[in-house]
Amino acid sequence: MKVLREYERAVVFTLGRFQKVKGPGLVLLIPFLQQMVRVDLRIQVIEIPTQDVISRDNVSMKVDAVLYFKVVNPEHAIIQVQSYLPATNMLAQTTLRAVLGQHDLDEMLSERKKLSADVQSILDAQTETWGIKVSNVEIRTVELTENMVRAIAKQAEAERDRRAKIIHAEAEFQASQTLVNAAKILGSVPAAMQLRYLQTLTEIGAEQNSTVIFPMPIDIIRPFLELLEKAGKPAVSRAALNGAVSQDASLPQ
Repeated sequence: MKVLREYERAVVFTLGRFQKVKGPGLVLLIPFLQQMVRVDLRIQVIEIPTQDVISRDNVSMKVDAVLYFKVVNPEHAIIQVQSYLPATNMLAQTTLRAVLGQHDLDEMLSERKKLSADVQSILDAQTETWGIKVSNVEIRTVELTENMVRAIAKQAEAERDRRAKIIHAEAEFQASQTLVNAAKILGSVPAAMQLRYLQTLTEIGAEQNSTVIFPMPIDIIRPFLELLEKAGKPAVSRAALNGAVSQDASLPQ
């Protein structure tokens, strides 16, 4: 006589041949003719040992996970596989390495739930013939080596510098575009330029400085510069001619 708990079942063999699954409660066996194997139907937890995984982008890391499963068919769990517990553990290790090796590091870190669901579905399909139902797989930690951590930190720093330079360049472009638009508006209305000139003088005078700077537009100075250039060129030519004549006079006859 054997007493089985509510979560236990007995796989009974008669002269080595499978007879039936019994339990829970009292189970009667014929001595020397019948044998039974106890099977626990509760959800079992397996800690998948740390696995060395190389991602698709050639990043080496260490990954471990937790597997939750239960036996739903005691007959298949005893007859179809020699020992379902270590077999499920080994299958979970190989499946974890195979699935994670097909993804990049960024996907492992950001889509951990999706990868866990993929591992769970593959394990559930492969262990169905064993009478086992894989209910959940949780990827617990993804640990990088020190060299990879330093390399990723350098990559992240370079990416931040690149974004900062792009943002700065875009700001310069927008500022220059705005200045061009402002110059067009001020150039189309002469009074607007005069008002801007007076506003600049007001801002300078509000600081109570001992030195006052009067900005002079280049358009006002350009006519005077042209007059100076026109008046200066003949003078320079006459001076050069006089110097040449004096040099000729000083030469011996």
